[in-house]
Amino acid sequence: MASLYSHMRSVNKHNLRTLQTQPLNELSGALGDLGTLLPLLIALTLTKSISLPATLVFSGLANIATGVAFGIPLPVQPMKAIAAIAISQSYTKTENISAGLFVGGVVTFLSLTGLLKWFGRVVPIPVVRGIQMGAGFALVISAGTSLLKPLGWVSPNWSDNWLWAMAAFVFLLVSSLVPRVPYALLVFILGLVFAGIQLRTSHSSTHSGFQTWHPKAYIPSSKDFYKGAFEAGLPQLPLTTLNSILAVTSLSASLFLSYPPTPSNTQIGLSVGIANLIGCWFGAMPVCHGSGGLAAQYRFGARSGASIILLGLVKLILGLTAGESIIPLLQRFPKSLLGIMVLAAGVELAKVGQSLDDVQDAWEETEQENEDANADKRRELNEQEKKNRWAVMLVTVAGCLAFKNDAVGFIAGMVWHWGLQLSSWAKQRHWRGQRRLTRFFTSREYRDGEDAPLLHNDDA
Repeated sequence: MASLYSHMRSVNKHNLRTLQTQPLNELSGALGDLGTLLPLLIALTLTKSISLPATLVFSGLANIATGVAFGIPLPVQPMKAIAAIAISQSYTKTENISAGLFVGGVVTFLSLTGLLKWFGRVVPIPVVRGIQMGAGFALVISAGTSLLKPLGWVSPNWSDNWLWAMAAFVFLLVSSLVPRVPYALLVFILGLVFAGIQLRTSHSSTHSGFQTWHPKAYIPSSKDFYKGAFEAGLPQLPLTTLNSILAVTSLSASLFLSYPPTPSNTQIGLSVGIANLIGCWFGAMPVCHGSGGLAAQYRFGARSGASIILLGLVKLILGLTAGESIIPLLQRFPKSLLGIMVLAAGVELAKVGQSLDDVQDAWEETEQENEDANADKRRELNEQEKKNRWAVMLVTVAGCLAFKNDAVGFIAGMVWHWGLQLSSWAKQRHWRGQRRLTRFFTSREYRDGEDAPLLHNDDA
């Protein structure tokens, strides 16, 4: 208990110190994942698959809790596979939350039993990086096809078109050259101003004023649970396990080298599981952490848990007081600005492939159980090993993108990895046998005509 208190105290000193030294960057980074959150949140609300107030309240509490516990800008974002199925099939609230409860329960079980930790040990780093890279490319494709491609030079309106997308892209370039510019914060404020003007000039009826949240529990029937768990929950499991847990711990270890300490796979898994096992009963959207959101928030300036604590407080206040009255405003947020934010997040996530030649695997980066053994692992890779790692990562990316399924990418990457390992093992055995024969034929016993020594198993 004393060590936990000491850890929490140290982490939150880091949060406060970071917020005091770079408040605008922390605030900007907190908004870096909105490109993923807003479209799915709005769509799920319009299909009546979630309760927006409950989603804001419980995702806000999850933001605050993870910021306090881990001290890194860990995102709380929609479970994408569940959201996609719920939107396309117009899931009811009980069907949707059934999927979230199923995934949350399974992830919690894997975390408590240690199976998640074991899973993290056996998955090689090229497969994890391939999942991350595939998610990054998927975000870029989504930004282009869903948000930017439908735009015209001056359509659909003066505040949302290709001209504003180009301006946002140029501003993104400037912010990359001057990292202290709070890009996401400024673009988000501009988008809200445009959305507010569009809302005021529209003639559609909208909700106005504050609406206090009245909690309501939802109990799914056995039919709802079966449909939600097996049609939407099962496809989500590989994505949650790989991209929301293993890839997050790997990426956080790469981004935050000195402090704060990298959370373990078990800690991240429990965070995901508990968030869903509590919030989903009230109609909240199934949520997870994600390497894409972490990369986006880091890209836009977040360096501590203070950023998401601020975001969580805003969500909590909006959920308790505003409720569904903010939906019309969010609906009018310019897709041109949102698309560039999503594109930037995708590129940032895909960049993790450049550190592939780091020999440490995911379990070494996150589970520092044997420092001496880890030290022995830190060696230079030869050219063939580098080529093999890139091949495994690219096969994983290809599977993710070609089938739009992280599970397929994972299986393809693992098969390729073990195939290369088997080939390397066979070559090594052959080389050892050749070396043993060479030693024998050049030995004095062979030249003198003596009987050949037996080949022992340990020499073969």
